[in-house]
Amino acid sequence: MTSSSLLIVNARIVNEGRIGEGDVLIRGGRIEQVGPGLGGQPADRVIDAHGRYLLPGMIDDQVHFREPGLTHKGDIGSESAAAVAGGITSFMDMPNTNPPTTTRAALANKYLAATGRAHANFAFYLGATNDNIDEIRALGPEQACGLKVFMGASTGNMLVDDPRTLERIFADSPVLIATHCEDTPLIRANEQRYREQYGDEVPVSAHPLIRSAEACYRSSSLAVGLARQHDARLHVLHLTTAREMDLFTPGPVRGKRITAEVCVHHLYLDEGDYAEFGNLIKCNPAIKGAADREALLAALEEDRIDVVATDHAPHLLREKDEPYLRAPSGLPLVQHALPLMLEHHHDGRLDLPTIVRKTSHAVADLFGIADRGYVREGYWADLVLVDLQRGLEVRGDDMLCKVGWSPFEGRRLRSQVALTLVNGVVAWEDGALTGEIAGRRLDCHSAR
Repeated sequence: MTSSSLLIVNARIVNEGRIGEGDVLIRGGRIEQVGPGLGGQPADRVIDAHGRYLLPGMIDDQVHFREPGLTHKGDIGSESAAAVAGGITSFMDMPNTNPPTTTRAALANKYLAATGRAHANFAFYLGATNDNIDEIRALGPEQACGLKVFMGASTGNMLVDDPRTLERIFADSPVLIATHCEDTPLIRANEQRYREQYGDEVPVSAHPLIRSAEACYRSSSLAVGLARQHDARLHVLHLTTAREMDLFTPGPVRGKRITAEVCVHHLYLDEGDYAEFGNLIKCNPAIKGAADREALLAALEEDRIDVVATDHAPHLLREKDEPYLRAPSGLPLVQHALPLMLEHHHDGRLDLPTIVRKTSHAVADLFGIADRGYVREGYWADLVLVDLQRGLEVRGDDMLCKVGWSPFEGRRLRSQVALTLVNGVVAWEDGALTGEIAGRRLDCHSAR
């Protein structure tokens, strides 16, 4: 399956704001030439992309691949396999593992664990706690893609709620700070009110009211205020509310000190979907109302939100079958990430260059990822060929993530990923993994 040289011809290349017919010659894992009329160039393999679109692969800046310690739910191998099936060629994994990734030694161990096993390229966050400021200060920009700060309790025991610690983190972090923003005291108070009404049988429809818009805004506005006070580089993850959009400035990602992310499920679902999906779409922050979803899409269009990710967070189905208050938050998303985004293209809401900018270009720029995120000569050949005419039905039997389910099972998506290249190696083709494992450590420089 591996070719030292590969020629893709007759592709509709989506790159840097344009769509144009062209060919791409790949040699030694990198893009050697881009342009028309390359069909005569010698290559070990030629792929005719006629009628299909060639995009730079999605770079997912937020996943939970569950390794170490929670590998009954997923691991680097299984979840990165699902990722390349979904058009993701690079991922950045979160630190709320067991044990948590809160030291540089733990970070180094994760990089060792991924080497030779990751189907996609990889980077890892260091996690902040109330008492690891010395580890944070000693972190080199090349050691982690960023510093993850849970400014609201989500999964695991990594809540940073000491105001003095937050001040020190925003003043001293040598790398980009990525935040989960929800106000825990307000969430607890909201939950108590619902417990008083329903006892232990609180319905899942209460989730966006317990983890409310106000809880999100209190925390995200605090993070933005701290970033402005200390001139810190801040990236706010998985935004969900219309009100929060006023905290962020429209415009290109380059030069911004404060940036924002939205996730595919928050763009695709709203609170009306709890009736159908129940705990399967329970996640933190919660999926909110239809007006919030519309505001997120509008903010994406006007460059107020900079990137799109998944927050892939798998749990076992038996865990999701627990009553709402006991069911864990999170859902598997990487395998259908790009097809879900392309639904907005089919609906006439987002054009292909915008989708590429938000899933690839802007992520590479924001995290300072070298030689990736674009279809450019000299760059690594992380590419995805998508077929907009041939859809797919989401089937549990086809799921590659370890938990083996999707909330979208039975739904028909109107596009599919036909081919995924990672460092010039075909990792996914015609609905199947090739067996090639070509992921490399990302060269990130998200310095302060």
